[in-house]
Amino acid sequence: MSVWGIVLGILLAIVSIAIIVVIILQEGNQQGLGVVTGAADSYFSKNKARSIDAFLARWTKVFAAVFVIFVIALNVLAFFKIL
Repeated sequence: MSVWGIVLGILLAIVSIAIIVVIILQEGNQQGLGVVTGAADSYFSKNKARSIDAFLARWTKVFAAVFVIFVIALNVLAFFKIL
């Protein structure tokens, strides 16, 4: 295995762990019976774009995109036998 393969493999493992941690830190999307009665529209739900959940959701997308790029890069390197 070449240096690029080792570096990309380590980065892939780090990004995988980061995705797991960010997903575990997110709150559930369950609103219970408040949805039926209209009580789910609270101050916190209206400002969700600025909350920690929005921050974690944004980083989940970033880490997922980086994960896909690293997987594709490793497959391309393996296909051309550069690894």
